[in-house]
Amino acid sequence: MAELTLYIGNRSYSSWSLRPWLALQHAGAAFDEVMLPLRGPGVRAPEIQRRSPSGKVPVLTHGALTIWESLAICEYAAELFPEARLWPEARDARAVARAVSAEMASGFAALRTALPMNVRRKIQGVAITEAASQDIARVQAIWNDCRSRFGQGGEFLFGRFGVADAMYAPVATRFDTYGVELDAVSRRYVATILGLPAMQAWIAKAREEPHLIEAYEAIGVVGGDAGA
Repeated sequence: MAELTLYIGNRSYSSWSLRPWLALQHAGAAFDEVMLPLRGPGVRAPEIQRRSPSGKVPVLTHGALTIWESLAICEYAAELFPEARLWPEARDARAVARAVSAEMASGFAALRTALPMNVRRKIQGVAITEAASQDIARVQAIWNDCRSRFGQGGEFLFGRFGVADAMYAPVATRFDTYGVELDAVSRRYVATILGLPAMQAWIAKAREEPHLIEAYEAIGVVGGDAGA
């Protein structure tokens, strides 16, 4: 197999990089990991532009192939490593898993803006807008629905860890960072995600990174989602 290389942004802030990284880790994939430091909100780092057609991270290269969007990378990992069962086997569960993953990829802008990802800090007292509150409620509704209908046999949204969990993992870190009040099912799910050895490894590496971006450290600043 040609060598896989995943280009990611700063682990503290790049929620989009975390998603395919978790999927590849779960699949047991052997891949090189290259961190391309972000420059700040709205600033395209030249190193990222050279690697990514969209000018954003993450980017996965596999031989001559380049894939530059988080959900697409997760889909590719599922095809490349079918034994990892990154999508549910049952057709109805798989359809819902794809739907909620796509909803995460394209939605929740208010939540992203109000609570940018920062895994190395605990931030209290952030004023959450009505729009962000609606996003938070919708995320919890998704988690409750998936857990009740498809979560038998495990602690994840569809029982086993899969693409849907990778897509929602950064939201779990946000809820933890900002101390968001959650229902019982959602609290347990956040604990499950944060307890993953791969998640703990990501956070540990984030805390070691020297690349601190003051704009991303400011409370409530847009830019926690610096990838695609």
